[in-house]
Amino acid sequence: MDSRRGFLRLGLGGLAAAAVEARQVRITGIDIYPIRLPASKDEIEAGAQIAYNVVEVSTDAGVRGYSFAGPAVSQLGGVRQLLVGKDLFAIERHLADGLEKWGGVEHALWDAIGRIAKQPVYRLLGGARNRVTPYITCVWSGKADQQHISYREQAEQALRLKKAGFKGMKIRAWRPNPLDDADACTEIRAATGPEFAVMFDRTAHAPESVGQAVWSFETGLKVARALQRAGAYWLEEPFARDDFDSPARLGAMVDIPVTGGEGYLGVSSFQKCLEHRTYDILQPEGERTGGIFTCRKVAFMAEAYHIPCILHGTMGLRLAGWLQATLAIGAAWQEVALVTPPMIPQQQWEPGLKVLRSKEMYRIEDGELVASDLPGLGLDVAPEALAEYRVKG
Repeated sequence: MDSRRGFLRLGLGGLAAAAVEARQVRITGIDIYPIRLPASKDEIEAGAQIAYNVVEVSTDAGVRGYSFAGPAVSQLGGVRQLLVGKDLFAIERHLADGLEKWGGVEHALWDAIGRIAKQPVYRLLGGARNRVTPYITCVWSGKADQQHISYREQAEQALRLKKAGFKGMKIRAWRPNPLDDADACTEIRAATGPEFAVMFDRTAHAPESVGQAVWSFETGLKVARALQRAGAYWLEEPFARDDFDSPARLGAMVDIPVTGGEGYLGVSSFQKCLEHRTYDILQPEGERTGGIFTCRKVAFMAEAYHIPCILHGTMGLRLAGWLQATLAIGAAWQEVALVTPPMIPQQQWEPGLKVLRSKEMYRIEDGELVASDLPGLGLDVAPEALAEYRVKG
């Protein structure tokens, strides 16, 4: 009996020692700074991604974590006050104390944690696969409502993406005559065939930004039915974000999925969505919702209601945190956004390779976006390159 108690004490003592060691990893510094990457005039005019706000976290373990989804530099004082001197691993406490509003900073903490654990973040959070099917959100330069872009141009971009191995594209449903987008869907589907998914995003939360009005329920129903006939994959945010009832009502009347959620901070609005059956698919935002851990919480909640969770996305180096959350969740899709046609994603994010030692960000294999198996967020960051491209002053 005594030997068994001794063994138990030894085992618990070992676990306690490991826990104490983890708790002693302290955040010793935070920096947020912009970088601007060199690119040709043609690349810049075409829409190549050359600017990022970097978050750099230093620890007393000698390990640094990085994120390319940082907030404005003006937020640095508040971030430092919240985190410097604190336990790196205490993500839940940091979120409760205010980190939730700086999701990109939370990504950098996870990057440091993953580097210490020598594991990708998605594996630390229970993810099993290192790949997911991406869909590409395309926004043409010029008028925000896209009415200057012909259906043929949109179909040509879809074919370009399909040829590059991608399996889906999302475009804005912002044209002044909302039924025009159903006609665009018909032409895109005729060009690409039924195996290529075409999504539509109304994003009707801020009509003043582009002069678009929030749809009435009757308009939303007409558009959803027209998109359904045209073979659209889903309709995103057809009504105001604080309207939890209209999307549920619409979803009950059509077969096309109604999706949304990118504008919510924290989990409470997603709880309302689930209680009201607002959306057929929840779309937390990898940074705005609160970061990787908060997105994982949303997915746990959604699973209890048998509702899929597919993250709203971003592009280039920023995507690393979003991708880790998506892989942890095991989602069916990952949005890659915003791509400026006629570019494809690899062309748009190519300048970002200059700050990576491996010169590889993500791979596209058999239509899937494949994350690196490097620890943390999976980016082999070159600190000397960050210093070279840091915007002075």
